[in-house]
Amino acid sequence: MKTQSRILLIEDDAALAGGLISVLSAERHQVIHASRGDEGLRLGESGSFDCVLTDLRLPGLGGLDLIRRLHAAQPRLPIVLMTAHGTTETAIEATKLGAFDYLLKPFEMEELIDLVAKAVSSGRQAAEVVELGASRPGRESIVGRGRAMQAIYKELGRVAAQPVSVLIRGETGTGKELIARALFQHSNRATAPFIAVNCAAIPETLLESELFGHERGAFTGAVERRIGRFEQAHGGTLFLDEIGEMGASTQAKLLRVLQERVIQRVGGRDVIPVDVRIIAATHVALEEAIASKLFREDLFYRLNQVTIALPALRERIEDLPELVQHFLSLHASALGISSPALLPEALDVLRQHSWPGNVRELENAIRLALLRARNYPITAAIVRDVLAGAGSASRDRRGLAELVAAELAAAQSADDGDASRQVLELVERELYGQAIALAAGNQARGARWLGVSRVTFREKLRQFGLKAPGEGDSGSG
Repeated sequence: MKTQSRILLIEDDAALAGGLISVLSAERHQVIHASRGDEGLRLGESGSFDCVLTDLRLPGLGGLDLIRRLHAAQPRLPIVLMTAHGTTETAIEATKLGAFDYLLKPFEMEELIDLVAKAVSSGRQAAEVVELGASRPGRESIVGRGRAMQAIYKELGRVAAQPVSVLIRGETGTGKELIARALFQHSNRATAPFIAVNCAAIPETLLESELFGHERGAFTGAVERRIGRFEQAHGGTLFLDEIGEMGASTQAKLLRVLQERVIQRVGGRDVIPVDVRIIAATHVALEEAIASKLFREDLFYRLNQVTIALPALRERIEDLPELVQHFLSLHASALGISSPALLPEALDVLRQHSWPGNVRELENAIRLALLRARNYPITAAIVRDVLAGAGSASRDRRGLAELVAAELAAAQSADDGDASRQVLELVERELYGQAIALAAGNQARGARWLGVSRVTFREKLRQFGLKAPGEGDSGSG
């Protein structure tokens, strides 16, 4: 289970504060409220919080001074500013002073929930220490003492503090984000922001705005100016995961940032200096993408000043026992299992597996094995069952292939084919249906799991006529 997050709310309007506390508490956040700026600063400096949500105009200490002083005292603590539409420029100034982001009043509660979740996640990523070669329950660790991982640790030590861009390469599931965070934490920017962006998870039409921000009216729906990730990461580190999925237009703008250290917001004319270290990651062969004209060669060489190539798990199988022990301890604690154990013959079965999903697949297998064993030692039979279940993913892919083939066959006999729409609709219906069921009707939680906004999640439920388990066809709910 995830650790409950602690939110510091600084708001002098009692009615608004009460509403925010109710909404955030429903999302399982623990909210501590301060009604004055000076009181909020005292709590923020001395307490342990995952996020601060503050108004701009406060008695005792103004919002800008609060942000400046709190950011200086707790540089990794995300601060979200709430402000009125008429003070957009002040909100931008607050972002430059160290605020994670801002909300313009009046805002939708879904927007607040999403932004607080992002802030909490970003703050925990920056603050959670990445242990090198260690195995400690409840802590992020790069585990392994074999020759391949020793070479990785040496490379981390060599380049972490150097002012160079780093490209992390490796198969899916090898731990590229952990390496990026280790580079950040051992750099001279360790007290500045660490912002992670998954380029594959954001549509190309929105990625430029996400990275560089936009001006009001830049495109349909851009009702206010927005600060991008580069400005948020000013002075710190920006991690661009799955860089190979970035489109040509965004690649060109990123190249300019790397060359000139300036950005322009979408729809803007102002040139804004930024001081950001870029760490990128990819699981694809960028050389092949360059040959196919899908990735810029000049951008590749800018990003590839230093390369760290992570080995697949099958290439470092000597680390398997240590990885297994790490995941046993980590997940046994979360599952309330006091003495996790795995029999020697079960370890032999794990050694013989090819691990196409790498360390991520191993972690999932150990967690499932713990659940199956129910406080008893994990046997070889349990491991075989778990790995056979993982193999069902391949069978699911074959099932999906058969679905696609059927839709394409139907399209061949029609004048106007719509196989793409049919397949996507079937997949989306199942995806959103399972998410709302698993979330027990909590739309915000389901939206976070799928990586979409709550507005999008709600619209998909309406589109497909989906309801949570037990929800009737009528009523006020």
